[in-house]
Amino acid sequence: QVQLVESGGGSVQSGGSLRLSCIVSGLTSSNVCMGWFRQGLGTAREGVAAMCSDGSKSYADSVTGRFTISQEKSDNIVYLQMNNLKPEDTDMYYCAAVSRDLLFLDDILLGMSTIQALLNWGQGTQVTVSS
Repeated sequence: QVQLVESGGGSVQSGGSLRLSCIVSGLTSSNVCMGWFRQGLGTAREGVAAMCSDGSKSYADSVTGRFTISQEKSDNIVYLQMNNLKPEDTDMYYCAAVSRDLLFLDDILLGMSTIQALLNWGQGTQVTVSS
């Protein structure tokens, strides 16, 4: 059973930084893609960043240049470094994992976004950015 546990959320002022972590266990394949999504109250869950085991990465336009996704394969940890945070980044952030074989789009973040029902999800961590 795949399990994902996020941590690192918190409250910061505009312009500040946070690093989210996601510890993954139970994966049976090494050919996987990991992603970070966020969701506010009453809004749809949107993709933020994704990366696959081959090193490919994809970011939402709203976070490009500010957020960086990375992975420590030896420890099965995925990070999301968030810099220059803005109030509009306030959301619950979720980590997700899926087999690369299930993605049928070249853009891996868009590919994961279109098959959210098939992703394995963590419980989420709250990020709050004040102005």
